[in-house]
Amino acid sequence: MEEINRAFGMTEVRVRSRSLASDASRSTASKLLLRQRLHQLMTCVDDLGPRDELHHKVSQALDGAFLLCGRRADMPRKDRFRLHMVTWNVASADPSADVSSLLHLSSPRRPDLYEVYSGPVRFVSDLAFEDAWSRLFMTTLAPLGYLKVSSIRMQGLLILVFSKLDHVPFIRDIQATYTRTGIFGYWGNKGGVSIRMSFYGHMLCFLNCHLAAHMQYATERIDEFEHILDTQTFDSPKAPSILEHRLVFWFGDLNFRIQDHGMQFVRSCINNQTYSLLWSKDQLTMMKKKEPLLQEFEEGPLDFQPTFKFDRNSDVYDSSGKKRKPAWTDRILWRLRPQGETVEEEEEFPLKIRQESYTSDMTYSISDHKPVVGLFTLEMKKLQESPLVRLYPEGDWSADMDAMLVYCPLQPFPSSAWDWIGLYKVGFSCASDYITYTWVKDDEVAFSEELVQVYISKSAIPVLGGECVLCYYSSALQCVIGISEPFKVQ
Repeated sequence: MEEINRAFGMTEVRVRSRSLASDASRSTASKLLLRQRLHQLMTCVDDLGPRDELHHKVSQALDGAFLLCGRRADMPRKDRFRLHMVTWNVASADPSADVSSLLHLSSPRRPDLYEVYSGPVRFVSDLAFEDAWSRLFMTTLAPLGYLKVSSIRMQGLLILVFSKLDHVPFIRDIQATYTRTGIFGYWGNKGGVSIRMSFYGHMLCFLNCHLAAHMQYATERIDEFEHILDTQTFDSPKAPSILEHRLVFWFGDLNFRIQDHGMQFVRSCINNQTYSLLWSKDQLTMMKKKEPLLQEFEEGPLDFQPTFKFDRNSDVYDSSGKKRKPAWTDRILWRLRPQGETVEEEEEFPLKIRQESYTSDMTYSISDHKPVVGLFTLEMKKLQESPLVRLYPEGDWSADMDAMLVYCPLQPFPSSAWDWIGLYKVGFSCASDYITYTWVKDDEVAFSEELVQVYISKSAIPVLGGECVLCYYSSALQCVIGISEPFKVQ
């Protein structure tokens, strides 16, 4: 069975745009003003007399308030991001015509990072081309300012990562891997695929699993999960394995069922929305009580209908001869690295997560599964404040003349003769969706310690013109490390 699982991601609530120096000066000015106000207030308090009990209480309260204010002023400022995740087993179905509800496109605060896990519809034909689900998400998200930054395919399973353009230069150390568990590990219809990344310096990992089916294989599902964790490794000293990441999301068609309760009781609980009566017999909940590893993963309450198994193109549970019992097969869990394992940097720059909602979307009926949606808020301090490279066009650009661009390395990074800079239409979908590109080393015409000029032939510039951006792609880092502001090509 093929599946589509999406983890949709992060909306920044507050963007820092001022320098640390200006922050410090504002903090100093605020403290000075506070001292002045306190001095004025204490002068009034002194008039109460030294023996007055009120004097002592007010002075004590002011001392405490001043101390607390000073501590808060010294605390590192944090940014909040909204993470929108969806997991959905589409069971080989063709894409829906509209995924607006699934992506919450009507929300006034759109995500900054989308993680898309997809099961291609037709495995053979999709080997050479983008599958229909991938094309749908790319064409839907690109006009809204999202870029596909990474993808990985394991047979019929696919992960894509989309990011809002502003965050792309801060998504680094991207790696992806997979583990087969179907047919003794030789077939990829079951298993796990993962993408890890550094997001503003914080190591995140998204692991999507499609585990063994059927009621009697709960233990086998845990064995498969542990095998996936053991076999998936990354080329990074900061987080060489999945569980060494700051934050791990585990989601997908995990295939855990509701045992012991009969069909009539389960359906009665669903009809009456008394879902809590079923929780104690949910296999994943039961396994968490006896598996220490699972206890490290958190999950929100299952306050929504079981998402499997439905008759296709309906909201009716399985009416076939098999009459499979409804179950919460599609899940989203998360794990923060335990405090005892944190390094010094993590103690200074903690990462917090809060789940805002956890539900299913019953409006989609093309599959025998319903999609599950989780909305999270991540709170963290950015460990990276500037991109590795800043670049911009020099002068006016048109198809009638050769053009120059300038880039400026802001931090050391491993440059290569295979680095390139691409010219893109605003609304492009991925790094390969360029109008033209130039190899950085081949076309350098001037160099200084601060600025590098690069030449682009007029024959490579589009005749139609329009709004464009420039992107610097690092071959060594395998990601975009700098993006220009939009500019007009005449």
